[in-house]
Amino acid sequence: MNAPGQKDKFTPELRILVASLLSFGVIILWARFFGPKPQIPPTQTNRPAQTAPATPGPATSPAANPSQPAAASATIAPAKQVNVAAKNDSQERTIIVENNLYRVEISNRGAVVKSWQLKGYMDDAKPQRVLDVVHPEASQQTGDWPFAVVLDDEQLQNAANGGLYRAWVSEPGPAAETHGHDYSILPANPIKAPSGLDFVWSDGHLEVTKHFQFDHTYVVRVETSAKFNGNPIKAGLGWLGGFGDLTVTNPAPVETVTTYYSEGGKITNFPHKKLDGLDKWGPGLWQGGKDFVGIEDRYFTAAFLPPIVGRGDAVPVPMGALETRYWKASRTVKVNGQDTLEPVPQVAAATQPLALRVYVGPKDYDDLKKMNPPLHGLINFGWLEFIAEPLFHGLKWLHTYIPNWGWAIVVLTLVINMLLFPLRISSYKTTLKMQRVAPEIKTIQEKYKKYSMRDPRKAEMNKEVMAIYSREGINPVGGCFQMFLQMPVWFGLNTALRYAIEMRHATWLWVLDLSAKDPYYILPVLMGVSMYLVSKMTPMTATDPQQQAMMKIMPITMAGIFMISPISSGLAVYILTSSVVGIAQQWYLNRTHPVPAPAKPVRGKKS
Repeated sequence: MNAPGQKDKFTPELRILVASLLSFGVIILWARFFGPKPQIPPTQTNRPAQTAPATPGPATSPAANPSQPAAASATIAPAKQVNVAAKNDSQERTIIVENNLYRVEISNRGAVVKSWQLKGYMDDAKPQRVLDVVHPEASQQTGDWPFAVVLDDEQLQNAANGGLYRAWVSEPGPAAETHGHDYSILPANPIKAPSGLDFVWSDGHLEVTKHFQFDHTYVVRVETSAKFNGNPIKAGLGWLGGFGDLTVTNPAPVETVTTYYSEGGKITNFPHKKLDGLDKWGPGLWQGGKDFVGIEDRYFTAAFLPPIVGRGDAVPVPMGALETRYWKASRTVKVNGQDTLEPVPQVAAATQPLALRVYVGPKDYDDLKKMNPPLHGLINFGWLEFIAEPLFHGLKWLHTYIPNWGWAIVVLTLVINMLLFPLRISSYKTTLKMQRVAPEIKTIQEKYKKYSMRDPRKAEMNKEVMAIYSREGINPVGGCFQMFLQMPVWFGLNTALRYAIEMRHATWLWVLDLSAKDPYYILPVLMGVSMYLVSKMTPMTATDPQQQAMMKIMPITMAGIFMISPISSGLAVYILTSSVVGIAQQWYLNRTHPVPAPAKPVRGKKS
């Protein structure tokens, strides 16, 4: 608020500019101080195994869905002794299965996955390696691995996940029954998909079987059964021990990982901060009614899907057929040279009987949309989805004709700027009108500068200014409308580029990853220079030197944001191209619509 007699500098144009700068300031502060940080508060480590089967209590997890009470399995009561033959292998073996999309290593100790490489994707290590979505260090520390069996009794669960399973390749016909009793010699590694793989283990009381069916897609079919003293018991299948690309840096890998479930067509996500430990997720606590469940990072997911009813993926899926558990374990990592506990999100799914389809692969929009049920809702377009999604699809369409994603962004920018050019013309004409009446507006402001903002006579100044705008047919925000219309496009496009797997490691000229910021800062500098040139060529309505200085500072502010924030290089390419087009368009407008001579100030009456 201005003191009495002080000049009011907050013109409508300045207020718009200040609002813009404040918006960018909020983005910087959030990214710098309130965004995800690698420092993780200590979490409770895994519980020790119980010495006896436990009777689970009611669900107490704050993350639990109140509409779906947790299902507690009954205590494993002493059953009639049944003679079950012990089945185990004499040594630990590693079985490798691969197709053109993945290479999977399965250990017969627990029949769990030790490595799941996605052949079409590299990680961010230097030098780059084929991406492995299994976290071996986290799994070693927690003792949990992907595709481990999750039972309602921890003692039985530990035994099932530590036993040496017999393994054999499934064959059609009577041979499958023979293999179940006398496992055959496995074929030489690797086993080429399509192929089935069976595991069986028993200690004479607990018996667990697993059947994997691999094909040419990212989907693996898994069937599991567990019996105790010959009686079936409930079993789930988990993705434990961590998930995703461990080599990302901004933010830390664990900050990008969430567990999720879909219920009634709505996806609910749980980052590690919303997950409880095993002290609250006791044995036997399950939530039913889920369409699909899983774990994901920014670009990849492992999704547990219900089995298909009937034959073929075109058959409708029974919605709400899955049960789920989601919790967090912990492991020790080095942060600034000190041991720190880092959370490890875990998720498990169950059906009765346990038969699942598991998708382990990229979050490719088109591929996920074809899944049954559709999974494309896992791609996060943010709160500006209504802008980001059409831009994303438009960019994908252009990419079918332009093989490089960077040049596709350039062409998309040209198209958008041509569509917005009529608005630029209208904005330019409004700016010329405001520039022509600027001396007259300044005279009015000088007349009322001695009054404070609380003085009722200050309102007369606004009335006189608005009367001039009305007389000249000027919309006060018309000169900035075209620029502010671009801002939602910027935010929406940044989300689309940052979360679309197509942009991951997409190159353009010197840029090696269009989804990440330019490590050489060339794009932000060029962008700031081009924005400054556009502002320099555009007629200014502000007559106050401070306002003019703020207009010149804005390009520098934008360049700084792109240097310190993890904004995608693809967005910088868009803004740079847009600014270069703006220079050409402004040159044309300046040639065809020269700046008119300023109007003579109208001398107002003395107050």
